[in-house]
Amino acid sequence: MRPGLPSKFRFLNKYFTKNGTFTLLDIGAGNHSAKNTKKWFPNCMYYGVDRSKDYNNSEEDFKLMEQFYELDLTQLNFSAIPDNHFDAIMMAHVIEHLHNGTEVIKALIPKLKPGGLIYVEYPSLKSTRLPSMKGTLNFYDDNTHVRIYSVLELTNTFLSSGCVTLKGGYRRDVQNILMIPVKIIHNKLKYGYVMGSIFWDLLGFAEFVLAKRK
Repeated sequence: MRPGLPSKFRFLNKYFTKNGTFTLLDIGAGNHSAKNTKKWFPNCMYYGVDRSKDYNNSEEDFKLMEQFYELDLTQLNFSAIPDNHFDAIMMAHVIEHLHNGTEVIKALIPKLKPGGLIYVEYPSLKSTRLPSMKGTLNFYDDNTHVRIYSVLELTNTFLSSGCVTLKGGYRRDVQNILMIPVKIIHNKLKYGYVMGSIFWDLLGFAEFVLAKRK
């Protein structure tokens, strides 16, 4: 296990680090995602998709991208993105902001090469019953969340799209759980409060599904 590796990257680390190069389509490429991805996988070919170029990205981020696609996912028009091109698609905490998330996933599957992987992470139903905290611990803490998805629904979505589900369930990152005391101190010093997101793995805030295109 690579210390400090973000949870959403664990599938990439498991399946792609042996050869060191892969093509990644990152759905939701804001918050300096290109820079963060290249930090861990410097040889990957990074393609980003987001509704706006201006969501916490810098010129450095765009220079690290092979290409950036400025698209409204809900329109289901992905003709600008090449088919059968990507080794992996990452879609972490995106579909909960979409009413038609399963249709978006179906439209993205053809962009994968045969044998390519798609990872989707989102708030669980359980998150609706967790305490409310700044930084999001309860689903309703974020007023841009519009829909709750499930492992069963996404597994059926992948099944109908020519994919097989490899793994799914609550996101439980042991490293993150063990680091909670350190993160509490860090949050208080840096932000003046404790962010709810540091408790996600302990309390089962997020679910994920990892699937493979046949």
